[in-house]
Amino acid sequence: MKIGLAADHGGFDLKNQITEWLRGAGFETTDLGAQAYDARDDYPDLVYPLAKAVATGKVDRGIAVCGSGVGAAIVANKVKGIRAALITETYSARQGVEHDDMNLLCLGGRVIGPELARELVFAFAKAQYSGEERHNRRLQKLQQIENANNG
Repeated sequence: MKIGLAADHGGFDLKNQITEWLRGAGFETTDLGAQAYDARDDYPDLVYPLAKAVATGKVDRGIAVCGSGVGAAIVANKVKGIRAALITETYSARQGVEHDDMNLLCLGGRVIGPELARELVFAFAKAQYSGEERHNRRLQKLQQIENANNG
């Protein structure tokens, strides 16, 4: 699985740690920035290209990190085909993929520690969408809503 990553200054250090963890576990990663710490960067400029990469299949899933994770989730969900969520506990990191086909994990680099982040990343990365009828039905409804609102 290829996982794309992006972070602004609020998540820069955590993004780099996550990249190391994923590579060490055998995942292929693509770093979409920031490439260097810049206190003046803006999360939309970094998370939007990640969301587009996930939506177009250039990467299988994405992980976005900003200070709180909120801005990253808002930006990512503006892209058609993205199902992103700010996650703070492991059940939702796994269940979001299994039931909702979540394809972009958002984390707050200033609000969670590295050990919890590691657990969240691997719960997300190792989870698989169930494909159960009830989940497919719900996903189709989400896609209908998305199509109705994004022309």
